[in-house]
Amino acid sequence: MINDIIRVISSEKSLMDESGGGVTFSGGEPLMHPDLLIPLLDECGNRGIHRCVDTAGLASAELLMQVAAKTELFLFDLKMIDSEKHLMYTGVNNKNILINLQLLAKTDVDIVIRIPLIKGVNDDDQNIEATAAFIAALPGKTRAVNLLPFHNSAAKKHEKLGQSYDSTLMGEPDQHRQLEIVEIFNGFGVLASIGG
Repeated sequence: MINDIIRVISSEKSLMDESGGGVTFSGGEPLMHPDLLIPLLDECGNRGIHRCVDTAGLASAELLMQVAAKTELFLFDLKMIDSEKHLMYTGVNNKNILINLQLLAKTDVDIVIRIPLIKGVNDDDQNIEATAAFIAALPGKTRAVNLLPFHNSAAKKHEKLGQSYDSTLMGEPDQHRQLEIVEIFNGFGVLASIGG
């Protein structure tokens, strides 16, 4: 399987070289599949292919550091700071996620922090200010932050599966609120932008 995947990746190398791109391992959660991910990262590194891992950061610190040694860029999702709210909305607390982001920030790997903005869930001033303060305090170089406004694509997916979905539970913050959130991050010295 690894050889088949590498064959496909290698067939695109000239395009990657021309564009300055590489391979992004995402999912799902790529860190849930280390037996596949690590050999693929090694092979891409051997072939001079830029490697990016898109993760929510919920893994052992040992695995994260092993992957960081083989990766040039992380896209790291950070949903919210409050551990109880994180548990309520995602099913897990975020203690290890936050620790892992701090550990990752101590390495030389580039990190783009991505934050989904969900109206009524994590777009309140308290969460935004705590998130900005956490990111500003990370060791190492300044990190870019992509703010990703919620889009209700799940409604159509549930409809196709014949399931009900209450679209009133979550929504996209309006444009004015999005710009306010950018300003809050900027006030903490954190460069944030909408999209990414």
